[in-house]
Amino acid sequence: MSTRNQSVRWVTNIYYYKWKKPKLAQSPHRKGIVLRLRICTPRKPNSARRPVTKLKLSSKKKALAHIPGKGHNLRRHSRVLIHGTGARDLPVVNYTCIRGVYDFSPLYIKRRRRSIYGVKQLPDLKKHVRRILRETEN
Repeated sequence: MSTRNQSVRWVTNIYYYKWKKPKLAQSPHRKGIVLRLRICTPRKPNSARRPVTKLKLSSKKKALAHIPGKGHNLRRHSRVLIHGTGARDLPVVNYTCIRGVYDFSPLYIKRRRRSIYGVKQLPDLKKHVRRILRETEN
């Protein structure tokens, strides 16, 4: 039989829920202003130089966010939008900046996985796909 303290502790644990991304304040995205840019190195088996930014969010909290892709145009006081997935091998970095929104430019060299890097579909690519579909119908 459990003691009184054990049973009380068990009851309080039922109602307690810890949010995985508390700085987003239960939102899918959050706007932030760049306070500082820096470069971090990942955990043990990996080695690289990953760009990271410190942000002041619209929820009045500060967070570290990963900058995806090669190169960026972010400076101090730039506006960015973040969502709740960070770089796996960077400790404490739990958020990622979204390219192509506010002051964060898209990565135009990308042809695949364009939605991650904020690139719209190129017009010549649309024509090519339509032509292939027409040829398969006839």
